[in-house]
Amino acid sequence: MCYMYASTDPSRYECTTRSVRLQGCVTSVRLENEFWEILEQIASGQQLSTAQFISQLHGEVFASRGEVPNLASLLRVACAVYQQNTMQDATPQRSVSMG
Repeated sequence: MCYMYASTDPSRYECTTRSVRLQGCVTSVRLENEFWEILEQIASGQQLSTAQFISQLHGEVFASRGEVPNLASLLRVACAVYQQNTMQDATPQRSVSMG
């Protein structure tokens, strides 16, 4: 089983740093390429650019919590939640007969 993960293309876990504008300030975010690809999918599904999606997510979290202590971690968790939800949506639901 570990071979499936050990044989992953290294380009998927290489890091890339991108600049994004959050509340009028430019900041850098460093993530593995795999996460950037997932963020692009999420943003595309909402008709946003990746930078717009990140800015919107940051703004919503900041508005509800007053701070975003670790943006990179927030983005990774958002990707994991998105992947989980995508897998659940793709899993056929069996109907249960009540009688």
